[in-house]
This record gives sequence, C-alpha cells and structure tokens, in this order.
Amino acid sequence: MNLTQQQVIKDAKLFINGEYKDALSGETFDTIDPATNRKLASVAKASAQDVNEAIEAAQRTFESGIWSEMPVEERSKILCKMSDLVMERLEELAFVETLDVGKPIKESRGFDIPRAAANFRFFAEMANYLHHEHYDQAKYMSYSKYAPAGVTSLIIPWNLPFMQMTWKASAALAAGNTVVVKPASYTPLSAVMLGEIANEAGLPPGVLNIITGPGGTAGTAMTKHPSVRRISFVGDSMTGRTVMQNAASQLIPVSLELGGKSANIVFADADLDEAVAGSIDAIFRNQGEICLAGSRLLVEESIYDLFLEKFVDAVRKIKVGDPLSEDTDMGALVSKSHLETVDQYVKIGIAEGAKLAIGGNRMTELGDGNFYEPTVLYDVDNKMKVAQEEIFGPVLVVIPFKTEEEAVRIANDSVYGLAGVVWTNDLRRAHRVASRVNSGLFWINCWYYRDLRTPFGGAKASGIGREGGRHSFEFYTEAKTITMKL
Repeated sequence: MNLTQQQVIKDAKLFINGEYKDALSGETFDTIDPATNRKLASVAKASAQDVNEAIEAAQRTFESGIWSEMPVEERSKILCKMSDLVMERLEELAFVETLDVGKPIKESRGFDIPRAAANFRFFAEMANYLHHEHYDQAKYMSYSKYAPAGVTSLIIPWNLPFMQMTWKASAALAAGNTVVVKPASYTPLSAVMLGEIANEAGLPPGVLNIITGPGGTAGTAMTKHPSVRRISFVGDSMTGRTVMQNAASQLIPVSLELGGKSANIVFADADLDEAVAGSIDAIFRNQGEICLAGSRLLVEESIYDLFLEKFVDAVRKIKVGDPLSEDTDMGALVSKSHLETVDQYVKIGIAEGAKLAIGGNRMTELGDGNFYEPTVLYDVDNKMKVAQEEIFGPVLVVIPFKTEEEAVRIANDSVYGLAGVVWTNDLRRAHRVASRVNSGLFWINCWYYRDLRTPFGGAKASGIGREGGRHSFEFYTEAKTITMKL
C-alpha cells in the first residue's frame, strides 16, 4: 500500500467519553517529523481541566458497571475485535508511527504494530482463564475475588508509543478498568488513532479516554486526581520519582518502568558472530531509544580486540536514512534537543578518556532531520559518566573485563537494574551470571525476546512493580477475601 502523509496524518484531538474534541482552552501544539524537523500535525493541548473531564467520564463509566461488570467473555470479544482492527490498519498505523517517531518503517510494520495487536488478544484471552482461590476449613470457607481497581492513568513514553500504550491499556481494560491514557507530547498521533478503533470495536464510551498535552500539567493532573486508583508510568527515572510522589498524596498504587544502562556481557567462548549480530541489535534498534538497550558492552580481554574489530565492521554496514525507506536500518532521533543531548554525551565520553571507534557525528548530509551516526566508544571505564548515565541513543560504550567475577561486578555497578545479556556457550556460567546480575530481565545468547506471560520490570532506579501475564492482572485489580460460615 503506497500511503502519503496527506492521506494518513490528521490533526489530533482529545478522545473523551467516546468523542473527539478540542481542548477546553482551544490551545494546540505541533508534533514534528524527526526526519525533517517539519510540522506533521496540530495536537490538542490538554489542561488539568481537560484531564479532570476525562477522569470524571472514566469514573462515571466505571461506576455504571457497563464495562466493569460486563461478563469477561464479552469484554474479551471486544478487545479481540480491537486486535483485529489494529492489524487491518497495519500499514496506516505503521506509517504514522514511523513519521511521528522517526523509526524505520520495517520496525513499525514488522514489530511495533503487530505486537500491539498481540497485546490486546493476549490479555483478552488470558482474562478468561484467571482463577480465584478457594480454601476450606472445618467450619468456614474462604474464597478470593479480583475486582477491577477503577480509573487507571497510563502515561506512555515517546520511543514505542503505540506498542507501549496497548501493552498497558489492554491489560487494564481486560481486568475491567476504565482508562485515561496520555501519550508523550513528541509522539501522540498513533495513540489518538486508538479511539477510532475502540469505537469501531464497540468499546462503550468512557472506557478508554486519550489525553494529549505536556507532562507538567496534564500528566501531573493524571497522577494526583483522587478518583484514580492505579497509575502505570513508563519513562525516565527522575520523572518516575515525581509520579510516585504525586501518587503518594492520594495513596494510589503505582507501576513504574524507568531507565536502564544494561550490561551486555560477551565471554571468549561465545559464538562471536552471533554475539556481534545480537549486540548490534541491542544498541542500535530504534536508534538506541530503548530502555532495554544493551548500552554497556562488556568484553572478555582475551577476545577484546578481535570482537571490537568485528563489531565495528558490522556497524559500518548499518544504513541510516529515510525512515520510510524499506532498506533503512536506523532512522532519526525523536527531536533536535535529544540529538544535541546524545552528541553532548559523546563529547563528554571522549573528554573523560574514552576512545572513539566509529561515529560521533550528526549526519548533516541527510538534510535537516535528527540523524546521528551509530557510535562506539571503547576502552571505557565503568566509572565514566557515559557508562553510568542513560544516553538513550545510538551510542555504545565498550568495557574490557578479565574474569566472570569482574564482569558481574561491573554489570552491577550501576544505579539501574532493568536488563542484562550474556553471550557464552558455557551453560553453567550462563545461569550463574543471569542469577547474579541484579536486573528485572536477563537474556542468554539472545536479546529482546518477550513471552507476554512473564513479569516485566526493573530493579533499583529502573522501576517498581511488575507487569505481564498474571502480574498485570494482580496490579490492575483489587483482591478481596470473602469468608462464609458453613
């Protein structure tokens, strides 16, 4: 399907109680194409009053029972219909996602949008098989119920907007909650389109509400409103702390998926070609704008030079260019300011004593977009700023190690604890390292593969709580014990 920007890009409005509407103030802001830095569309700029309207609509809908008390089989059918509609609009959604985020179309079409459809179907079907505990004693019987918690605020990041939104919303909706979603201001367009899909699938008005606007006003209102009973946030650790402080004022349970600086550990006995290919993907997919990125590459000293040579050769083959081109491997960073931040980190790393193997420059030959070369800094000390802080871009730091003990120590020497990777053919070592690295997720001889039944989340400054499978349902519900005398 040959789509054009004029065909698919529309100005974005708020979606409240099943209807699209302007912000009460009439204010808008622009969303920008990262590949050209030109305006894509005008977006409604929600105020706290708009957020309150959306939350009140969600609360009324929840209390009506039209969704919260709907038989789970009926909820499941509607959510499965939403999954089908996402796939019917695959090309359109992928096109919008690529234009708004700057990511390659083959990633949007091949992963992000299909995964979004899978999110709806997975949680819709899983909701049918959740069971309640039941215990008998001599004179009493006790059983548990898991009731929907209520209005749920979901605040979504800009790097994987549609996939992340559906990952959160599908679970919250399957549990019977009503939802208010705020996508990031950088990337609101695909999220707003979900309202059309919800209406077509027959989701009752007020069950899903979508707010666009700045985090400082709209986001704050979503985390402080007394009617909100759950908050799920994905973003940087500093903002996560603010969300938690706001939620504490109303005693609202939170789930926080925050930053990362994950260690990607390569031992000498690994399949080096496999490790190179996997490590390239782990840092340069989505322009490195992934919290799970293996952004610290730890390489055993005996293969350090060889591996670095192989890795840099592979980096040279990465094609950076027009995100809509089918053969582009890496697109544009999300904004001009983020490009400048990434570039500043590279300069800091070199000033700290890191050596530049490849990259390190903005790609001005590609026009006015936010294109940056895939970059490798090597001979890095883990104490350096570039090894400790999340750059969130196509910048890899390479650190040598001598022993397994040292590799684990370096991996754990971080405020973050989101993910980790190990490449080795020693099965015992693989499981030792996986157990000893302090992270919420860990991969052995692979990266980024996810089973939606498993818990997802981080340790330390990488977050609080777990979502995925039954863990999502545990978060988005209230457990109640009922005891009866026999």
